[in-house]
Amino acid sequence: MAVTFSDLHTEEGVKSVEEHLAGKTYISGDQLSVDDVKVYAAVPAKPSDAFPNASKWYECVASHLAKSFPGKAVGVQIGGSAAAAASAVEAEAPASAADDDDDIDLFGDETEEEKKASEEREAAKKDTKKPKESGKSSVLMDVKPWDDETDMKKLEEAVRAVEMPGLLWGASKLVPVGYGIKKLTIMLTIVDDLVSPDNLIEDFLTSEPNNEYIQSCDIVAFNKI
Repeated sequence: MAVTFSDLHTEEGVKSVEEHLAGKTYISGDQLSVDDVKVYAAVPAKPSDAFPNASKWYECVASHLAKSFPGKAVGVQIGGSAAAAASAVEAEAPASAADDDDDIDLFGDETEEEKKASEEREAAKKDTKKPKESGKSSVLMDVKPWDDETDMKKLEEAVRAVEMPGLLWGASKLVPVGYGIKKLTIMLTIVDDLVSPDNLIEDFLTSEPNNEYIQSCDIVAFNKI
């Protein structure tokens, strides 16, 4: 059953995670899953010692974030201003070939066989026009600036300004990496048939004009939904 957390940027929100993790190691089940990544991305910083369950869980997720997730996610919804929106994206298949004039007698009466064949052709055409659902993936990405003087607000604006069919940006946070430099950790959902993470990085995020702020991007986690 899906679990809903709200306002995880507040103490009250972190408290709800603390209570949920009582007697548990992970958000869903007994293994690390994409649910843990979603909640982790919405919590702006490691919870204080006042929340021992949440603090221990946060450290555990952080240490395993680059690894694969063996657990099966049951679904989690994040509410509040730090929420990562999730929506279903469908790729519509193109219409099939045009009518075959040789199958129709324009000058005679239509027989039962011809009528049945015509109905079957129309039904087949309608089936090809039905939307077909494409696979989707959840991606966690690190976006690194050039130096400590890079405007991280403008960097995130540049990232989110990238729009294309099948791409949905989610929750994000700034993570210190040392020497006053911070990186942007951001979640995104993609439709596999429409968006290639490698092309997204090479053709949009690290190319002009975004390379004014972005030095490089790394895929931290990639999970099929």
